[in-house]
Amino acid sequence: MAQQSNADTIGTTGTGGGPVPAADAAVDPAATDEVFRVETHGIDPIPDDERHGSAKDLFWLWFGSNLTFTYVINGALAVGFGLSFWQATAVVVIGGLSFFAISAAGLSGVRTGTATLVISRAAFGVRGNWPAGLLNWVVSIGYTIVNTVVGTLALEAFFADLGWQGGNLARALALAVTLALTFVVAMWGHATVQFAERWMAYVLAVGFAALLVFVLPGAHLTARDGAPGAAGWSLAFVVMLAGPFSYVPMPADYTRYLPKTTSLRALTWSGALGGFLSSVALGVIGVAAASRTDMTDAVAGTERLLPGWFQPVFLALVLLGSVTNSIITLYSSSLNLQVLGIPWSRAKAIVISAAVTALGSLGALFLTDFTESLLSFLSLLIIVFAPWGGVFLADMLLRRCRYDTAALHSGRTGAYWYRSGYHPAGMTALLAGMLFAALTCDSELWTGPLVAPLGGADLTLAGAVVSGLVYWPLAGRSRSATTPAA
Repeated sequence: MAQQSNADTIGTTGTGGGPVPAADAAVDPAATDEVFRVETHGIDPIPDDERHGSAKDLFWLWFGSNLTFTYVINGALAVGFGLSFWQATAVVVIGGLSFFAISAAGLSGVRTGTATLVISRAAFGVRGNWPAGLLNWVVSIGYTIVNTVVGTLALEAFFADLGWQGGNLARALALAVTLALTFVVAMWGHATVQFAERWMAYVLAVGFAALLVFVLPGAHLTARDGAPGAAGWSLAFVVMLAGPFSYVPMPADYTRYLPKTTSLRALTWSGALGGFLSSVALGVIGVAAASRTDMTDAVAGTERLLPGWFQPVFLALVLLGSVTNSIITLYSSSLNLQVLGIPWSRAKAIVISAAVTALGSLGALFLTDFTESLLSFLSLLIIVFAPWGGVFLADMLLRRCRYDTAALHSGRTGAYWYRSGYHPAGMTALLAGMLFAALTCDSELWTGPLVAPLGGADLTLAGAVVSGLVYWPLAGRSRSATTPAA
C-alpha cells in the first residue's frame, strides 16, 4: 500500500501500448476496459482510477473457463489408474480444493495492478524470471492447440450429426470457427473475456448439468477388487492437480483491474468456488462414465451413455468448453509475450500467439497427429512449473503480497534486479525443486530413478513443496530489503 504513489506515477512507456496514466487523471474505466472494445492496457500497472469490478466477477471467470471436457477425461483416468468410484471422487474433490490457493494468488494482482509473470520477478529476478516466462508461453500455446483440436473435432462431428460429411472442408471450417471464437474474444481483452466467460458459463452449466443427470445414475459405486497402490493414487493426484496448478502463472492477469479495497476473503472464495464447482462436477461425470463403459476415447465413451437426441448437444458442449479454456490461456499468453520483451501492445502481441496456435492446429489436424506427443511434452514440463509455483507462492506469502510496483518494471535500476538480474534464493530453490521433481517423475518421456523405489509413485507435484521450503529460509534478508512496509 505504501508504494501506491510509485505505481501510479511510473515515468516509462508501458509495453501495453502507451504511457501509464497518472493517478489523478479523470479516466473513465470503460474507456480502457470495455466489452467489445480492444483493451489498451497490457502489463503496465492499472491506475487506481481505472480500477473497477468486484470479487464476484472471478466466480464466473473461473467457473466458465473450467467447464471444459478435460476434467471429464481426468476423472475417467483416475478410475483407469485403479481407483474405485468413491476413491476417484475424493481425488477429484481434493483437486478442486486447490483452486483456493490459485484464487488467493490473485491478491498480488489487486495490490500491484499488473500480471503474474511480472510479479514473479520479485521471486526470481528480472533475468531469472525470463526462462520460466518463455516455458509458460510454450505451455499456454500448447494447451491452446490441444483445446483447439478437441473443439474442432467436436464441431466436425456435430456437422456430421447434422448430415454434412464434408471431409477436409468440414474440418477446415470447424477449425476456422473454433479459432475465431477464441481469438476474437481474447484479442478484445479483459472486459470481453470476463463477459464471454460469464455468458458461456450459463449455457455450459445447464448442458453439463443435464450430462451429469444422464451419466451419474448408472455409476457402479461398489469397491473394485484389489487396491490401486501407490502408483495409482499418485498418478490420479498428478492428473487432477496438474490442471489447477497450471493456472499459477495467471491469476493476477484477471485481478489487476479490481479496486485495491477488494478483500482477500471475498476474492479467494469467489474464484475458488467457481473453479471448484465446475472442475468437481465434470470430474465426477468422468468418474461415473468410466465406471460404466470404456473411456479410452472419452468423447465416444461418453456419447454411448447418452440418448441420441442429446449427442449433438454434447458435442456442442465439448466445443464451447474447449473455447472457454482457450480464451484465458490465449489472453494470458499475450501478456506473457510482453513480459518476454516483445515491444508491442497486448492486442498486437496476441497475433503471434494466435498464429502459432493456428499453425500447430493445422499440423495436428491435417498433416500428422502429434497431439499425443504434445501432451506428453507438456506434462513433462510440470518438472519446471511445480517448483516454479512453489517458489512464487512462498514468496507471495513471505511478502504478504506487498511489492514495490515501480521496481517490478524498472529493470536494472529496480530493487528486483538482485545480482545481475538473478535472485540467488529463488534460483537455488527452483533448482532444488526441479531436481526432486525430475527424480520422482513418472511420464511417457521420462521416468525418474526414485519412482521404482517409491513403489511406482509419481511425486512430481511435491517439487512445489520442496522448492517452497528451500526458498523460505534463503529469502529472508533479500525479501526484507525489497518488501514495502505495510
